[in-house]
Amino acid sequence: MENYTYNSPTLQLEGLKVADDSVRLVFFLFLFSYIIFMIMNLGILTIIIFEKNLHQPMYLLFGNLTVSDIMGSTHILPRLLSDILLPPSQRLISYYECVVQAFITHMFGTTSHTVLMVGLTVRLNRCRTLIANPFCDNASLFKLSCESVIINNIYGLTFTVLLFIASIGCIVLTYGSITAVCLATKNKSLNSKAFKTCSTHLVAYLIMSLSGVTIVVLHRFPQYSDYRKLSAILFVIVPGSLNPIIYGLQSKEIRNFLYEFFISRKCFLSCESKSTQKG
Repeated sequence: MENYTYNSPTLQLEGLKVADDSVRLVFFLFLFSYIIFMIMNLGILTIIIFEKNLHQPMYLLFGNLTVSDIMGSTHILPRLLSDILLPPSQRLISYYECVVQAFITHMFGTTSHTVLMVGLTVRLNRCRTLIANPFCDNASLFKLSCESVIINNIYGLTFTVLLFIASIGCIVLTYGSITAVCLATKNKSLNSKAFKTCSTHLVAYLIMSLSGVTIVVLHRFPQYSDYRKLSAILFVIVPGSLNPIIYGLQSKEIRNFLYEFFISRKCFLSCESKSTQKG
């Protein structure tokens, strides 16, 4: 029979179930992924900030996306890395720190209904202390309660579905309009550019959407908890790692900046080497 501890201020994160002989390998894989993720996103953000040619609305939006990706990964991965190295009994987190992490988790995914959802979560009494997830989200917080969480589930699922439908609707309308313009315009160069831009955006959107839907669905099937945990971590790492490649490298301005930066650096190092040899 499960032991109940009512309204405990300290919770235990279940985290990832990793075999003892694989802990270091998993740790370094996630650490390497996080480092590459941060290098790419901070690099793109730095270019947008310091390159005056990129001070345009499109790149402002791209910069906001990059900041969101950085926040979304940084509030999860460093804590996850430290927890991997600890035995499960020592993976402890305060309840209110967990609530803040859950808020940021859902703000990263969507900001429109986060506040009301976290208001609905805090009202619940808690009789469990184990977070059956590598990090905190609202669905995990619901499971701490012995009360009925039907309102939370109805609200969360309803708004998730509505947001998804609204998002799909916007995508269909946007791409439908672009397709109509392309069909009416017989400019092959313009159509090729539009297709290239739309296809890369669509790939990024589909990856993010499928990852998010997978997490929501698997939360309802406890027997697949390990797959859900892996999906949740990939949702943080994969889209954020692909965004700088998909959005950044297709930009002619960013490609030109990188080309000029590395060419000028190469010339500088070459000249410095020659002067050293002469000296």
